[in-house]
Amino acid sequence: MTDEKNTSTDQPEATAPAPGARTPAKKPEPVDDLVTTHHTLHTPDGDLAYTATTGRIVLRQEVVKDEKYDGRKVKAEVSITYYTLDEADVTQRPVTFSFNGGPGAASVFLHLGLLGPRLVDTGDVGNLTPPPYGLVDNPETLLRVSDLVFIDPVSTGFSRAAEGEQATPFHGFTGDIESVGEVIRLWTSRNDRWMSPKFLIGESYGGTRGAALAQYLQARFGMFLNGVMLVAPALNMETLYESELSTLPDPLFLPVYAATAHYHGLHGERSLDDVVGEARAYTDTYRAALARGNRLTGEERAEVVATVARLSGLDEDYVDRANLRLEHTRVYAELLRSRRLVTGRLDTRFTGPADNYIREQMPYDPFMNATTGPYSAALQHYVRGELGYGHDAVYETLSAAVHPWSYKEFEGKAIDVADRLSEAMITNEHLEVYVALGRYDGGCPVEATEYSLDQMQVPASYRERIETRVYPAGHMMYIHRESRLAQSADLTAFVLRASRRG
Repeated sequence: MTDEKNTSTDQPEATAPAPGARTPAKKPEPVDDLVTTHHTLHTPDGDLAYTATTGRIVLRQEVVKDEKYDGRKVKAEVSITYYTLDEADVTQRPVTFSFNGGPGAASVFLHLGLLGPRLVDTGDVGNLTPPPYGLVDNPETLLRVSDLVFIDPVSTGFSRAAEGEQATPFHGFTGDIESVGEVIRLWTSRNDRWMSPKFLIGESYGGTRGAALAQYLQARFGMFLNGVMLVAPALNMETLYESELSTLPDPLFLPVYAATAHYHGLHGERSLDDVVGEARAYTDTYRAALARGNRLTGEERAEVVATVARLSGLDEDYVDRANLRLEHTRVYAELLRSRRLVTGRLDTRFTGPADNYIREQMPYDPFMNATTGPYSAALQHYVRGELGYGHDAVYETLSAAVHPWSYKEFEGKAIDVADRLSEAMITNEHLEVYVALGRYDGGCPVEATEYSLDQMQVPASYRERIETRVYPAGHMMYIHRESRLAQSADLTAFVLRASRRG
């Protein structure tokens, strides 16, 4: 990759106070702080000449006092990085807005792991790259077919609430949707991209955000999208977290438990497809057994215990003592306990030692330990050394400051955004959806997402506009090179198809 000299965007100068003024001059408001660089990426399809812009933009909120408009008040400074292809027709050139999840994750993972023109060199399970890691070109970047805008929600990345403003309003479902939606509106308007095909891509809670944003952008701004891409999305939280009376999580997690047991050699010579297929076929029986509760006969209960234990790789005694309910962070601590290992949660292929082996729940996620360092180091170097943006604030890769996250909108009911995605698809008959799933994703399992999609209240024919792909890796399936190559090809094909005109 070749780069040209960095050039900073012009910024308005602060107004100096008048000489001899008796009152202090009003402190100037923050302004957009953006740096632009020019690059060329060599790909098998030819060279891509593109412009990269990174920094922070000022987010304002309209204020009304006594039923009178009182201007736009600065509320936050949001860090973004965007890439535009040089000399492209913006009425034909798609643009994709990208974010990760958490809540509390910056956009660095999709940015430097899958979509952007540069990739972090992490290695994969069993062959991790040692510090200080590295960056390599990404000839499969989605930039080949779409401009890219990466957004760090408030309190992640370099994004912060404005001086004197509270960050709490941004740390919740609605505040998050509104602020990210406003960033998308501003960027689209300032860059004259209302006539461009437009896409969203979000991972994990970013999938929660993406599904809700598709509906919000249409309803609030009349911004109709061409496509929404959801990577390991959390659509219905009831399918993901154990609760006392729910019969959803345990059966929906059984296939990923079976796949994990297979990966770690607990299913002998059986194939992965065979093991997972049996687990998938058993989910309805498992759910019915949980629903019957104490009405199960001793023989029926013994059969469920034996089957769940065999598929999950756990001891029958453990399944029995757990009362047939296998909370996932306990499973990942238990499965390889005899080997003195815990498995990953977001990618159960990964393993690591524990400080002791009597813990009920996994003490940490070995997958996160393997990936947080490479992504943090790569981003810190990349924005400063290659994109020319220097900022002394901590780049919050995974921010704890956003917690507790507010779900007040869902009080008394499940946190579920599938209905908002349904509304977006019904309102916009051209909206297409791509969903990427990881077979070894132990946080947002394949079957939990499929269940959520199956419950969407849309006509059966609308399912033809929802494309799902399962990759042989975990939550961040692009860590696995073969999965990344396949996913890059799938995303490229999706954007080209959903961008079609006429």
